[in-house]
Amino acid sequence: MKKLQQLIKDRGARVGIIGLGYVGLPLAAEFAKGGFRVTGFEVDAQKVRDIKDGESYIADVPTAEVAELVKKGLLTATLDFAGLRKMDAVIICVPTPLRKSKDPDVSYIVASVKEARKYLRRGQLIILESTTYPGTTKELVKPMLETGGLKAGRDFFLAFSPERVDPGNSKYGVKNTPKVVGGHTPACTALAAALYGAVIDRVLPVSGTEAAELVKLLENTFRAVNIAMINEMALMCHKLGLDVWEVIGAASSKPFGFMPFYPGPGIGGHCIPLDPHYLGWKMKTLNFEPRFIELAGAINSSMPAHAVERVGELLNARGKALSRSRVLMIGMAYKPDISDPRESPAHDVLILLEKTGAKADFYDPYVAEADIEGVTRRSRRDALRRIKDYDCVIIVTPHSCIDYADIVKNARLVFDTRNATKGLKGKNLHRL
Repeated sequence: MKKLQQLIKDRGARVGIIGLGYVGLPLAAEFAKGGFRVTGFEVDAQKVRDIKDGESYIADVPTAEVAELVKKGLLTATLDFAGLRKMDAVIICVPTPLRKSKDPDVSYIVASVKEARKYLRRGQLIILESTTYPGTTKELVKPMLETGGLKAGRDFFLAFSPERVDPGNSKYGVKNTPKVVGGHTPACTALAAALYGAVIDRVLPVSGTEAAELVKLLENTFRAVNIAMINEMALMCHKLGLDVWEVIGAASSKPFGFMPFYPGPGIGGHCIPLDPHYLGWKMKTLNFEPRFIELAGAINSSMPAHAVERVGELLNARGKALSRSRVLMIGMAYKPDISDPRESPAHDVLILLEKTGAKADFYDPYVAEADIEGVTRRSRRDALRRIKDYDCVIIVTPHSCIDYADIVKNARLVFDTRNATKGLKGKNLHRL
């Protein structure tokens, strides 16, 4: 333990990151900027080539930064996992999707741990960052790593630290976002805290791996439940003939006891639509019914259909059937001003529009194409210039570079699901 502590202190520890995606690459860059030699281990040959060429494929990590770190020899990437043997610390940052049954898919974690196990040596620190259910590190990762005879907490060190990446956030990145760590033993926690503390401003140790795993799930279940509540409030406001955005704005004036959340056409991204189901699945194995999680999931997943129904109602009021309409959907990313379309509700909105018989296009300045149900859909780059060709424009994801005043001025009908047109007026403008 002392040897690894000194290596971390002296920046002599070699850090390996398994998975160089939205989580892994920003983390690798932060460790490299902190003076550590970092190697990214990938199964995607294109990502490895990009890193070796000094190119970034993640918007939050500038290409100039990657190029400089590669030039200095602080950052490299490889397809050869045998290099894990040379690493002093190995951090696993791979996806954890859901199966169609909403059960956790930990196959990427299992594959990564199998590679780590092949090259595990005494004194190594292994950290899992992939979001998962409480007990994964202890019940899945630890037994797999120990099959070779080495024991966690004695021969090698094991911890969990939830990723807290927020794509497109210009205020909070890896360095200034507090890092939670929980180890298999106090020594494991201490080493993981020391490693992250070398490059991150604040590290918060917790009692163990399961507590650290649950922290992440609490954060995103909190958001999912509150978004569901405000989505239901939007449905109620529609029935009452009230403006939900006005109501939220007025309620936000209260300086205590209220936190604003905002409705929309559904939820998206790599965390909120998925993480609560990991917790829900785990609790069901313990004969506990996670009612808030299930209700929130049902409400949030109903919002794309509600958005399409509203479009149909608005068109019908103008004597136009949705089935015979051309609709432009603005936005494919799951949140404003990013190029990430993962789990975006825009996917469902587009599919539902087409199922009605409508001819639907999408435009997103950041997303050139998206794979939806196995079909590649491409952004209509000329859509805003031809906006009068569409019977309705539905705003699903707002982007700051888009002139919504011009859209309201020229479109026949606008349905805004995200209040992108705040402050604008027009008989053709309707909001969620």
